Amino acid sequence: MTRYIDVADMQQLVAKHGADRMMAEMGDCIREDFLRWDAFDKSPRTANHSANGVIELMPVSDDALYAFKYVNGHPKNPLQGLTTVMAFGLLADVATGYPTMLSELTITTALRTAATSVVAAKALARPESRVMALIGNGSQSEFQAIAFMTQLGITTLRVFDVDSRATDKMVANLRFWTDSGALTVVRCASTREAVQGADIVTTVTADKTNATILTADMIAPGMHINAVGGDCPGKTELQAAILNSAKVFVEFEPQTRIEGELQQMPQDFVTHALWQVLAGTIAGRDNASQVTLFDSVGFALEDLSALRYVHALSQKLGIGSTLDLVPTLDDPKNLFGCAMAAGPHLRRAA
Repeated sequence: MTRYIDVADMQQLVAKHGADRMMAEMGDCIREDFLRWDAFDKSPRTANHSANGVIELMPVSDDALYAFKYVNGHPKNPLQGLTTVMAFGLLADVATGYPTMLSELTITTALRTAATSVVAAKALARPESRVMALIGNGSQSEFQAIAFMTQLGITTLRVFDVDSRATDKMVANLRFWTDSGALTVVRCASTREAVQGADIVTTVTADKTNATILTADMIAPGMHINAVGGDCPGKTELQAAILNSAKVFVEFEPQTRIEGELQQMPQDFVTHALWQVLAGTIAGRDNASQVTLFDSVGFALEDLSALRYVHALSQKLGIGSTLDLVPTLDDPKNLFGCAMAAGPHLRRAA
């Protein structure tokens, strides 16, 4: 039997365990797996692009676990009452190929994206960072806000979105933390205003276009930029001059070259691998005035980490169900007998 986690199950996990706690623990799993980087068989994701969006498959494995995620990105979906990003994924046993868990990954992806952002920021941002600008207040924004508040000590959020309704939604969803005094949210009239005085700038916009959300003249010494929105070919958020003046870190460079802010840069542009910073083999921030940039596109290893975390947590809390996703055979060679077990025998056509 294959463990099955649907949307209602994930909602129960979040309700019982807490989104903030899940992101922190998921981040620990991501860090653990990044520290075993060479143990994994890695490749860029396979993508099918259309005029309105992209559908992608993201596989990764080590000698014990295999995982893949199906995920889309369709910025126009909200006009039809659909979410921009939807995902599901599977965790399997490498030794047998048996699927151990099938899970929703829409909510989980939001959790793991924010968790990865904080893993990177802990390694790259100035430790005294307390103010974050959040550009783009859509589906990912609250997860980023809560993760940075609870794990990195962010106390002030300076926010902007071209759609004021998105900001209304985010402010309403963060009311528990603002009412308690844990977080101050400052609504700004522009990106330029939002980034003023920020220690960390997170961009998480949705449009599938080569946009210039941040320009070099907006960037102050010592900032850490968490560039999340540029995650497919033809979609960027930063002026190229920012990359030229920053120390740039990536998850898996062959994928980031195709999908990240690196699309704008020549092939000889120098980047640094986040996993090597976590492992202590290269330095993160060199000094307090340096601008650091995490060119985050989302990588399959983070999904494997998230899936194994969800699998363990769902078992611990007794949440989820099972599926007969593959047949159980009394005789492993008699698949035909299994196929015909519930129906009439095959008959020759008259």
